[in-house]
Amino acid sequence: MIERVTQATVQRSTLANLQLNLSATARLQEQMSSGKRINVPSDDPAAAHDVLRLRADQRATAQQQRNAADGDAWLTTVDAALSTSLSVVRQARDLTVRGGSGALNGEAREALAAQVEGLRDQLRDQANTTLGGRLVFAGTSSAAQAFGAGPAYAYAGVPGAGVERRVGPDATVRVDSDGAAVFGEGPDSVFAVLDSLAAGLRAGTDLSTDQARLDVRMNAMLREVSSVGARHNRVLSAVDELQDRALTVRTQLGGIEDVDLAAAIVELQSQEVAYQGALAATSKVLQPSLLDFLR
Repeated sequence: MIERVTQATVQRSTLANLQLNLSATARLQEQMSSGKRINVPSDDPAAAHDVLRLRADQRATAQQQRNAADGDAWLTTVDAALSTSLSVVRQARDLTVRGGSGALNGEAREALAAQVEGLRDQLRDQANTTLGGRLVFAGTSSAAQAFGAGPAYAYAGVPGAGVERRVGPDATVRVDSDGAAVFGEGPDSVFAVLDSLAAGLRAGTDLSTDQARLDVRMNAMLREVSSVGARHNRVLSAVDELQDRALTVRTQLGGIEDVDLAAAIVELQSQEVAYQGALAATSKVLQPSLLDFLR
């Protein structure tokens, strides 16, 4: 049986082919204008799945980079405060050693005691250091000060509630410092020790016990400086690793979704030539009109 071919059949077939050719041209133009090979999931479902996964990795890496930068700022602030605090404590100890020698009169000891009290206030300012409105020696506490005024010097930090930052998929780093462990609490705090030293200087009494207590607090500060340095190194290493990871993800993402402009230009030109040729052929095939049939 011979299939009957009519003008309508030829027209429908020709227009369908022209539409396919035009759609391919439009798709190539969209890719070139957007720079992306995949603009909707239907362009390449498998590749679109990979793109979504990589974009999730990209967002997670970007957040971890922000966390690492924030952790760097916290640990830098803590380290600076601890370094200043150590310098202040050393100065206070030197003053008390001079005052405890027994060679000074009451007026000289009074002057040294006043200096020790000034250093105590300076040290308390360091213990109440903030970053962005947050106390760096009080964990997650929202108090105005980590250490209150004397003579109590109450500590406002939350025990065991350190500030941590996630700097990797499975890596977190504590970025604050435990003020109670560094400066002590209440009557055992370094501030109370300096008060006692100042009182001893004025009275001319033996200062050896308070000096030993001051040495305990100095050693605690030194240990914390080492701990902060180690944590800071971890954060700085994480910054470098995250930069490398971000570059790798961007490269993988570009390899999947970025269009090859040179290949796209060549294909677009081929499609345009084919489309123009199809239009010319169609004009020849569909020339007969109703008037031609009525003649």
